[in-house]
Amino acid sequence: MSMKHLLLVAVLALTAACSSNPKVIDESLSESELYLMAQEDLDANNYGPAIESLRALESRYPFGRFAQQAQLELIYAYYQNNEPEAAKSSADRFIRLHPQHPNVDYAYYMRGMTSFTRDAGIFERFLPLDMTRRDPGAARDSFNEFAQLVSRYPESRYAPDARLRMVYLRNLLAAYDIHVGHYYLKRDAHLAAANRGRYVVENFQQTPSVGDGLALMVEAYQRLAMDDLANTALATLQENYPEHPSLDDGEFRHHVEPAEQEAGRLRSMMAGFADKVLTPPSRQTGTQMEREMQQQYQEAVAAIPREIRTPEQEEQSRSIWSRITFGLFD
Repeated sequence: MSMKHLLLVAVLALTAACSSNPKVIDESLSESELYLMAQEDLDANNYGPAIESLRALESRYPFGRFAQQAQLELIYAYYQNNEPEAAKSSADRFIRLHPQHPNVDYAYYMRGMTSFTRDAGIFERFLPLDMTRRDPGAARDSFNEFAQLVSRYPESRYAPDARLRMVYLRNLLAAYDIHVGHYYLKRDAHLAAANRGRYVVENFQQTPSVGDGLALMVEAYQRLAMDDLANTALATLQENYPEHPSLDDGEFRHHVEPAEQEAGRLRSMMAGFADKVLTPPSRQTGTQMEREMQQQYQEAVAAIPREIRTPEQEEQSRSIWSRITFGLFD
């Protein structure tokens, strides 16, 4: 990690340690004034003070006209303030108290998001860690939570993004199992390695790891002298994945570690699926969480490699300077 990143981490840690005391909220403030104060803090990315205002609003005016919206925005504020457990608890509470609320799909979505980013702590943001080698517990939780959203609210504005993240998570879980299989292989647990490869092939079809699972099976069965099974797996690999790194002119070569970093491959897969999000979430005035969804969508479009963008996405991702100069200096 570079000195610049080390200094940034140190400054962030120092800022957190030296944060000011929670603000004192005037008892005489009305419900509207509290809500306006919270919105101003959210717009300024002051999530700590926004949380205090939203909690005060909810406790002082539990049946007011802003109470339910405050509960929803409290989920968002906790999430943005790097308090995923508090965000998830708030989302669970909202789902339990308001199962028929028109925006309850947002609570389901944010519950999935808290698990999706649960392992992304301060150091993980600056260190080049391969998420396919991490404990997949959070990824499984997130996949199941997004699946609930998609199942219950298939027409939700958050459903396209949730489906995209589910594809990414499924790829990540499959890659994790491949790493486990190679771990077994290196420790001469050949049968366990073969079973793990077969599990990936049977349960994670249409992921990039299926070819790796077949190669894992070939290697493990060859070491076990189970030639029939090895030849069957090899024939399947040659027919379906002729360009797999374990094949050299069609001949299988020693295969212990994945030939390519899965993290890079998964990032490219994520970008490749991004064009399947047909429309951005619609914006409703005065709702901070939906403004943020619009911003996240624009950032996701901007991150898609130019060669796979649709014409609409190309136009959305162009900067103001690019539009003024008609792309002459791109």
